[in-house]
Formats: sequence, C-alpha cells, structure tokens
Amino acid sequence: MRSAEALWRSCHPGPTLVVSVLSLLLGLAAGATPTALALLVGSVFAGQLSIGWSNDAIDAGRDRAVGRTDKPIARGEIGVRTVWIAAVGAVAAALILSALLGPGFLIAHGVFLVSAWSYNVALKRSVLSLAPFLLSFGLFPSLATLATDPARVAPLWAWIAGAALGAAVHLTNVLPDLDDDARTGIRGLPHRIGARASAVAAFAAVAIGALSVLLGGWMLQPAPLAAAVSVVGCVLVLAVAAAGLVRALRAPDRTVFPLVMVSALLLALQLAATSAGL
Repeated sequence: MRSAEALWRSCHPGPTLVVSVLSLLLGLAAGATPTALALLVGSVFAGQLSIGWSNDAIDAGRDRAVGRTDKPIARGEIGVRTVWIAAVGAVAAALILSALLGPGFLIAHGVFLVSAWSYNVALKRSVLSLAPFLLSFGLFPSLATLATDPARVAPLWAWIAGAALGAAVHLTNVLPDLDDDARTGIRGLPHRIGARASAVAAFAAVAIGALSVLLGGWMLQPAPLAAAVSVVGCVLVLAVAAAGLVRALRAPDRTVFPLVMVSALLLALQLAATSAGL
C-alpha cells in the first residue's frame, strides 16, 4: 500500500490530473463519442503518468543531492527501478490506447510523448527547454479533434493557444526550484533569463493565447452565448495576466506563480469552451 502511494506521488499527480481533465473537456467540446472519449482520456492519463514517472526516475540522484523531501525516491520510499518499470508500462499503455483511436491520433500522441520525454532526458538542461512544451501543448488540442469522426487537426489558433499554455507552464513551473536546479547543473531557458523575465514572458504567453482563442472563436461565427463565454474568458485571462505582469515587473514574489497558474487555468477553460464550436 505504501509503495502504491509513493508511486502515485512520483507521477506528479497535480499536472497529471489537470492535463487529463483538460483532455476530457476538449474531447467533450469536440463531440467525441463516449468510447472515443474514454480512450482519449485513458491514453492521455497513461501518457502523463509515464512523463511524471520518467522525470522522477531520471532526477533521482539530483533530488537526493538537494534533499527534496517531497520526492518519494529521494526519501527512499520507492526504488528507481520500480518507477522506471511503471514509466515504461504507462507509455506502452498510452500508445496501445492511442492506436485504438486511429493512426492520426497515434502519431500525434506519439510525437507529444517523445517531445515530453526529450525534455526529461536532456532538453531541461539546455536553452531549448521551452521547445518540448511548445510542441506538446501546441499539439494537445488536436488530440481531441483527432479522436472524433471525422478525425481532423485543430485549427491554427488552437495550436497557438496550446503552445502559449505550455510556455506559461514551463516558464513558471521551475521558478520555485531555480536555486536547487542551479546547484545540480540544470540550466534551462528560465534559469538563463532569470525569474523576472520568465514571469513576464509567461504572462505575455497567456495573454497571446487568450487573444488567439478570442479571434479564433469569432472566425467560427459562434452562437451569442458561446461568443460571450469566449469574450468573458479572454477578459478574465487578460485581467489576471495584467495584475501578475505588474507584480513581476516590480519584484517577483510568491504570488507570481499562483497568478500565472490561475491565468493559465482560465486560458485552458476558455480554449475548451470555444473549442465546442470546432
């Protein structure tokens, strides 16, 4: 029981559940059938498990070196080998479920996973650390549309919004760990440009994403209610982003990270609501 709990905590449960729920919302908005929706969410969930587990397994030595008490492997609650086995099993399950949704979905989700794993394996230490987030999250809205009949790729504005969401997540997710990362040689893009520039870029990204969804929604000629939802969502994202941007420019503090996360969540909800017109 303790091993199962430790394994769950090693998968980065917060992001795993958030991304899986977002796939559910986008799938519902795209009109996926119940069977396709179950396969979509199941494959995304398994894929996210593999990403989280591989990240913790790869970072085990670094986490021990900096005394990460929130990491089960670093605390000795579970072995690296066990987590690696779980990661490989999860990615295999993700690809099997993806194949059941057709070749288009399998290719798209395969690219998503290769991109995410490449960050864990190597790119988090390079100036290209942002690239996997742009690619994977840019692809993400297409997973929902490729799970429908007929399968189709999401429009450009949805790609832009997804990539903007990914950029915001990456640029702020590392902020609490900048010092620990520096001690162990992690030098991704946020580490190179600093906390303030990272926060500013993250808020700019969610603003760009919100405007992209708003313009894309208008091109769909939505019903009045859908149009109103898109406008309200955009206004909320921009309001939170503006407040966070002002604070980040003055002096980044502990409120910057939650403000980016709130604005990113609002962007995700705006994207899901607007995607109902795809």
